Amino acid sequence: MNTQHKERPKTFRVEDVARICHETNRVYCQTIGDNSQPLWFDAPEWQRNSAINGVQFKIDNPGSTPEQSHENWLKQKEAEGWSFGDVKDPDKKKHPCFIAYEHLPVDQRLKDALFQNIVVAFMSEGMIG
Repeated sequence: MNTQHKERPKTFRVEDVARICHETNRVYCQTIGDNSQPLWFDAPEWQRNSAINGVQFKIDNPGSTPEQSHENWLKQKEAEGWSFGDVKDPDKKKHPCFIAYEHLPVDQRLKDALFQNIVVAFMSEGMIG
């Protein structure tokens, strides 16, 4: 008789998963030449809250697509007074990704896919609690 027990996996808070998503995004951005992303602990509150919102959106909408995730991000940014700008400028609340998902360059769409896949991995293992 096999008496081995499966240990219950560690559970992570939404904020922990958001930090993992943020750091993945930061490193990915570096690989595409965008060095503007700060470390999680150096990131302004609005940026951390955006990642937390993204994780919670995926948890609340498990069947959502990267496009729907981007739409959720747009809604949050619009509510905070952001608009389109050729260059990201937090002081002026301008962002070049403040456009419809289908108009995003592929390298920007990949950020939404990476973000969602990280959340899905934690969800599928029952590790968000």
